[in-house]
Amino acid sequence: MSLAVDLHRTVAQRAVARSWPLLLPVPAALAAWLGVTHPRVAMALALVAVVVVTVALRPTLAAYALIVVTPLTAGIDRGSAIPLLRPNEAMAALVGGALLLRWLVTAREGWRPRLRLTSIEWSLLAMAVASSVLPLLFMALRQRPITSDDLLYALVMWKFAAVYLIVRVSIRTEHQVRWCLRLSIGVAAVVAVIAIFQALGLLHVREVLSTYFVPNGNVGALANPRGGSTLALPAAVADVMIYNLAVLVGLSRRTHHAKVLAGFGVLFVIAAVSAGEFSSALGLVIGAVVAAIIVRRPRMLLLGLPLGALAALVAWPIIAVRLTGFGTASGLPDSWAGRLRNLQSYFWPQLTDPGNLLLGVRPSARVVVPSQATGYVWIESGYTWLVWGGGIPLLLAFVWFVWASIRHAGVVSRARHDAVGAAATGLLVGVVVMTVLMLFDPHLTYRGAADALFILAALAQTRQGQGSPPAPEAANTEEAVAT
Repeated sequence: MSLAVDLHRTVAQRAVARSWPLLLPVPAALAAWLGVTHPRVAMALALVAVVVVTVALRPTLAAYALIVVTPLTAGIDRGSAIPLLRPNEAMAALVGGALLLRWLVTAREGWRPRLRLTSIEWSLLAMAVASSVLPLLFMALRQRPITSDDLLYALVMWKFAAVYLIVRVSIRTEHQVRWCLRLSIGVAAVVAVIAIFQALGLLHVREVLSTYFVPNGNVGALANPRGGSTLALPAAVADVMIYNLAVLVGLSRRTHHAKVLAGFGVLFVIAAVSAGEFSSALGLVIGAVVAAIIVRRPRMLLLGLPLGALAALVAWPIIAVRLTGFGTASGLPDSWAGRLRNLQSYFWPQLTDPGNLLLGVRPSARVVVPSQATGYVWIESGYTWLVWGGGIPLLLAFVWFVWASIRHAGVVSRARHDAVGAAATGLLVGVVVMTVLMLFDPHLTYRGAADALFILAALAQTRQGQGSPPAPEAANTEEAVAT
């Protein structure tokens, strides 16, 4: 089987290589003209061409590029560095286009795609439709104006579905999955260090981040002692740390580098605490418990006590600031009171209408409020966001995704102790933590963190391994998307 796959890839790569010379004359002439008249545009197009050709020849680089680029650039506001897009979105579009080009060049004549989706993929498709097509259709039928904000938010789940698909079709073997996890851990470590230094106000990291990584244009947010890092969102940083911690636990079952993994684990715990979010601390505890149950090492939780104490000691200046919030007359931090006030003022009243509760209000998850620093108020409740954006259909699709992911990841994480099993461990922990934290915020769509979760979902369904049992759905009629 592996020999046939390698042979097919070799033939495909040769076909792509033979096709490029036929396409070169016109682009070469255009490049020469641009090099004289618009050198910066020429350099950008040259870089694009290099990425496209490289990914077309080596599809695995598409997944590697997304895993590396996304955490480091997701916090750059859309349009500030690249017109209309965030850099990670542009990268996804670029490598996705390269994979499509590869398919167009190498597809056999008369070949017809067969759509055979797994349960996770059907649920992801259902969430995408329920958060875009259905609410927009209902808005049109109810004669509600559809704004550009609605259209942008309607594309969110499709974007994550595209990220999932890119990884799913480009990663085929356990060895490739292992490299994906290594890259994820390495980049997460960079994000963690930046988050810790930012939260503690060290090495002028906040000033450096203020050049591009400004949360929704609100420069004042960087003054808060919280580690938003290159995601410009502290809660998303904490989610990424928790997901990678779970991957570390999965990898620890079959490795000789336990001390190295432990060092990364300490760093990720400190970074998660440095986010300065109480919900993230809860997620960290839940993730640790679930991970210990999966690998059947309850003693691991005992290590969490000194590790938590160390994290609290390092991040104490951040924790102390957050604890002062409980000194208000109501006993609740101002941020919590403001969150509840916004829900009661702008969102929950509209959901009392039975029609809105059933079909949703609109895809846009924010309302214009000029008095706010960013000019908007966002929905700070994940389950409110589900009902607001897609009504009962979106809520049911989300439940389906959670059930399908936990079911698949639970079986794979127990059956396989290789990199695919570690990815499944990360997926299982990530989905459980995300489901709980959706009580507070829409963690399902947090930039960077959501990308990481759907990438783990794709990796956890890789079937080719090295002496490992197959994934549970391999014996069923469901199969991956045919490519």
